[in-house]
Amino acid sequence: MALLKILLDDNPRLRIKSQKVVKFDRELRKFAEDLIDTMLEANGVGISAIQVGVPKRLIVVDVPEDLEYKGSPAFQAIIVNPEMVKCSGEQIGEEGCLSVPGWYGEVKRYEDITVRGQDIFGKPIKIKLNEFPSRVVQHEMDHLEGIIFTDLVIPNTLHRPKPNEEKQEAKQVAVGSKI
Repeated sequence: MALLKILLDDNPRLRIKSQKVVKFDRELRKFAEDLIDTMLEANGVGISAIQVGVPKRLIVVDVPEDLEYKGSPAFQAIIVNPEMVKCSGEQIGEEGCLSVPGWYGEVKRYEDITVRGQDIFGKPIKIKLNEFPSRVVQHEMDHLEGIIFTDLVIPNTLHRPKPNEEKQEAKQVAVGSKI
């Protein structure tokens, strides 16, 4: 297990557009494992390769069941070269980010998406998502384009929890980080 350093929002490398992965080897699989360990250690539900300074089109998502609200689905995946091929509906929800610690804001996203990509071995995959897992995947895919959630926050909703709210909100989650 190797923990990687998560870049913070003032780091210009977060604005780099990530490049397509073309080599599916042991090194890529090891990197994905390290990315998962880093995300879990940071108490996150999603992370992209660029957030640790690697401009590859790779995201990791681990959304536990019932995380956003009772009945919400669990979703776990490593998606290489993700591409949204279908989207519909609209949802607005609070997001946060491992690269912007302590800040949260409302962001408008698609409700339902279909993502095409590859698994860690290069095999083509196609995934249909909705609700919170859809939000997390869209958030992480934005990172691959150099977009941070604060670029998309609905005006006047960006905030930091008050100190007494932090304990109360400890069981809730925002995209990319568990409060």
